[in-house]
Amino acid sequence: MYTPIFAMTPYQMTWQTYLTFGLYLLLMIGTGLYFCWRANNNLEDYLLGGRGLGSWVTALSAQASDMSGWLLMGLPGAVYFFGINQMWIAVGLLGGTLLNWLIVAPRLRVYTGMMDSLTLNSFLDRRFRAPKNLIRIAGAVFTLFFFTVYAAAGLVSAGKLFETMFGIDYVAAVLIGAGVMIFYTLLGGFLAVCWTDLFQGILMFLAIVVLPIYAYTTLPAGSIEQAFAARDISFSLLPPEQTTPAALLAVVSLAAWGLGYFGQPHILVRFMGIRSVRLFPRATAIAMVWVVISLAGAVWIGALAAPMFPGLDKVNSENVFIYMIGRLFHPLPGGILLAAILAAIMSTIDSQLLVSSSSLTDDVYKHLLRPQCGEREELWVSRFSVIVITVVACALAFDRDSSIFDLVTFAWGGFGAIFGPAVLFALYSKRMTWLPVFSGMVAGLVVLLVWKAFHWNAMMYEIVPGFIANILTILIVDRFAGLKNPETEREFETMVAEIKAFRTE
Repeated sequence: MYTPIFAMTPYQMTWQTYLTFGLYLLLMIGTGLYFCWRANNNLEDYLLGGRGLGSWVTALSAQASDMSGWLLMGLPGAVYFFGINQMWIAVGLLGGTLLNWLIVAPRLRVYTGMMDSLTLNSFLDRRFRAPKNLIRIAGAVFTLFFFTVYAAAGLVSAGKLFETMFGIDYVAAVLIGAGVMIFYTLLGGFLAVCWTDLFQGILMFLAIVVLPIYAYTTLPAGSIEQAFAARDISFSLLPPEQTTPAALLAVVSLAAWGLGYFGQPHILVRFMGIRSVRLFPRATAIAMVWVVISLAGAVWIGALAAPMFPGLDKVNSENVFIYMIGRLFHPLPGGILLAAILAAIMSTIDSQLLVSSSSLTDDVYKHLLRPQCGEREELWVSRFSVIVITVVACALAFDRDSSIFDLVTFAWGGFGAIFGPAVLFALYSKRMTWLPVFSGMVAGLVVLLVWKAFHWNAMMYEIVPGFIANILTILIVDRFAGLKNPETEREFETMVAEIKAFRTE
């Protein structure tokens, strides 16, 4: 009979833990204050940092904002609850990350710079010359919807973290987390977000390396397999389907997370803000080392938690990182590791808030409501938008039973299915025009929502049919209703020539 290695107990706070958390929050707020003056010059400084990021800041801020609290809470919880086969999500994310840096980043940086685009939606609209800003406005609506869901997932993470650690009411915990993130995002804009994400990425990396190594030394051999067997969960790398084809289909579904990378605005905006295309090789190497080790550590934490904390339900399984720290570490180093969870949460929500506010300001307010507004007015509208979006996300996050994993899955799939093909065609199809791309975005959204509504995502992650429907619609509409535009073709050739020039230097 299986015997649990540890009994789960609530996290015990001490003055050392409070001190660690306090210092961390002061560092984040101080960063916002430091960059405050830089963010007030113009809208480009506030939203893209003047396109002056270095390789380290670009790489670590992109990956920290990518992974979020999902890395330290959602993914370990999924591995704990469903089994080691969830590692295929990590494999898909690894492949998607690499392709994003190699085939999307350089061309996107050059192209958006040529067109003076501050948001992904403005780039797609200008690239395809959509009439009446159609792609820009539709993209802004999609961005606001899915980023509100995404931000809600981060606030659920923050709520669970503060509730577990401090024993405070869950709703109050959500509001505290939201308040801190609003503060430094409002003050410092893109630079504050990117530099805090650099610090947060380093902290997350240290936590994801230290915790599983130390936890592994406390467990007897074979305990992980025994713990999964006691809950009748297979330790196999293949999902527990009845037939091999079904199991392979499940693997494809899990690995399909990688498709989402091509359409994530909060990641792509980092590529737009780097100082030069010449920095991408170094930034790519830094990012890939971070991602490989971090994803492996997250999967391993979920597996190690199985014998340490048996019997957790799906919602509480996302707290195994917190439980493990409380059981294994002294309050001072434990507080540092717990701050890494807050770092993971904040590094994504702050990016989402900034991208959402930029979309609402630059794509909707300026180009639809007040074309004559000045940059000073845009800055204040952008900051007000951060508050509005946060309030809506908080309302969604107040349900404590919300699953971080489920919320992130839906939002990630939405961006990938809607924007991913549009970005790829924008960067690699010389003759593509607005009508096929807009039709594909709508088709991707409709298929994604229908797939989700009928719960077919239990068979296949909704990003797959949405992504495929988007591509097929683009190709079909282009075949029968494609429009030739010599101006966009010349711009495409100029972009390709610049990329070749950088690579031959």
